[in-house]
Amino acid sequence: MFKLITVRDIVRIPPNRFGGDLNEVAAEILKLEYEEKITPNLGFIIAVVDVIDVGIGKLLPGNGASFNHVTFRVLTFKPDMYEIVEGEVVEIVEFGLFVRLGPLDGLIHVSQVTDDYISFDIKKGTLLAKETGRVIMEGDKVRARIVAVSIGTGGSRSGKLGLTMRAPYLGKTEWIQDKILGIEPERKPKEDKGDKRRPPKESKRKRKRRR
Repeated sequence: MFKLITVRDIVRIPPNRFGGDLNEVAAEILKLEYEEKITPNLGFIIAVVDVIDVGIGKLLPGNGASFNHVTFRVLTFKPDMYEIVEGEVVEIVEFGLFVRLGPLDGLIHVSQVTDDYISFDIKKGTLLAKETGRVIMEGDKVRARIVAVSIGTGGSRSGKLGLTMRAPYLGKTEWIQDKILGIEPERKPKEDKGDKRRPPKESKRKRKRRR
């Protein structure tokens, strides 16, 4: 998920920066161009870590700047399909919950929280499992699997992640710990509604005999 990637690009160095250290100048320019941006190939770029090499610059007619091939490394956040991730619940809404995963938030739809029926408590801002009584609230730590990735371009919120917790050893950290220890959640007993079936109707022949 967090990766160090080596990148090669052309950097335009303006004439007023020719007297400075080229590595430092290139690093400053690259930070402005790359950091806190999203690209399909690199994911979310957190930081330009260092500049490895600055090539000999080329001058173009009518442009006083120098164009240099620069090799550098970036620290990125690039989620992969089916990857297991851990994060903190930062928001709960009627249709699911949002989990903070580094620079991006992932969405877990209510249908992907547990196998239990989930309801939203609007007053408390929590999700409640009907049978087990388990509760999820803001600040909970959860483990989930990435099932959908949509990486856009530009700002830090243009990427979307879909997550699920409906698998063994996924969910709230407390649930996972209970699973490891063999502790099963207490399920609410089902209500005994009794036999509401109607008694069989008597046939017309039996009614005539009685008369």
